[in-house]
Amino acid sequence: MDERGAEQPGVLDAGLLLRPARPANAFEETVQRLLQTIRLGLIAPGERLPAERELAGTLEVSRDTLREAIGSLADAGWVVARRGRYGGTFVSDPLPEPGPGVPRPIERRSLDDTLALRAVVEVGVARRAAESELSAADRERLWQAHLACGQADEAGYRVADSRLHLVIAEVVGAESVTPLVAEVRMRINELLDGIPLLAPNIAHSDEQHGAIVSAILKGSPDEAAQAMAEHLIGTEALLRGFYG
Repeated sequence: MDERGAEQPGVLDAGLLLRPARPANAFEETVQRLLQTIRLGLIAPGERLPAERELAGTLEVSRDTLREAIGSLADAGWVVARRGRYGGTFVSDPLPEPGPGVPRPIERRSLDDTLALRAVVEVGVARRAAESELSAADRERLWQAHLACGQADEAGYRVADSRLHLVIAEVVGAESVTPLVAEVRMRINELLDGIPLLAPNIAHSDEQHGAIVSAILKGSPDEAAQAMAEHLIGTEALLRGFYG
């Protein structure tokens, strides 16, 4: 497209990647779809994104969710809004350079390996925690870790988030589990440190943390595993979007 949104010949179809997001992680997957479309050049620097109504329909998300995703990408420097007759949302030109909040390239297999390991370990840990006979002290620690995560400011969020996941591992009561989860968290945090903190994602993560903790405290293994899986899928969507 040119600056007025007119079609340009020979440009790859952005619809290749702008497909529906899944409801459980609509914000995160919307960010992923938009970032992948930009990073692969399907919408090039300086080109305009499809109109909001069209884009929300293509992604099958609400316009509020789309606005949150676009606003977060604007804050991170990937898109810019322009007003006026030929206004709209345009891909930044140039794109952000690697630096704070802008990920440096990493090997795809390294990303795949970390995400696969996390899914295997943390979903299983959530299930086992829900199956465990928790003491009153463990139940209180779990709940307090959840509250601390929800109350953390931006600077302390990653630490509180990591602590909650580690407490879930600790209440399982198996010596080998907590170090394994700690190793996974170290690898995930290294990746997360390379992307910006997105307020809608933090709010959504807190809701998902609540679902995970509630399922564990109720002793519902299937529910805990499903809630953890959905939580990890949301994080994975963001990481794949930013890292490509």
